[in-house]
Amino acid sequence: QVQLVQSGGGLVQAGESLRLSCAASGRTFSSYAMAWFRQAPGKQRELVAGITRGGSTNYADSVKGRFTVSRDNAKNTVYLQMNSLKPEDTALYYCAARNILVLAATLYDYWGQGTQVTVSS
Repeated sequence: QVQLVQSGGGLVQAGESLRLSCAASGRTFSSYAMAWFRQAPGKQRELVAGITRGGSTNYADSVKGRFTVSRDNAKNTVYLQMNSLKPEDTALYYCAARNILVLAATLYDYWGQGTQVTVSS
């Protein structure tokens, strides 16, 4: 069992940056691939970025070059650094864990509580 607790997020202006954190309980964090999803009102939850157990990363086209996902296994934490934020990045952001990195949100076993990111123009 893994519990994920998110922090970060908030309200920023377009062009600014935010960093989200997701801290995992347990001693098996390194055995999980970690992903960040987001869900805007009226839209499906979409994969924003993911990082494998080995540290390989994957990004949605809409955030490539602006967002960076990283993990610190010693701290059981995954991060999402978001730069050059745009109003269309406004959404509820979730971290999720699974043994391997996949696209479909429905396949993830564990979820954080969600954190709101709002970008004003």
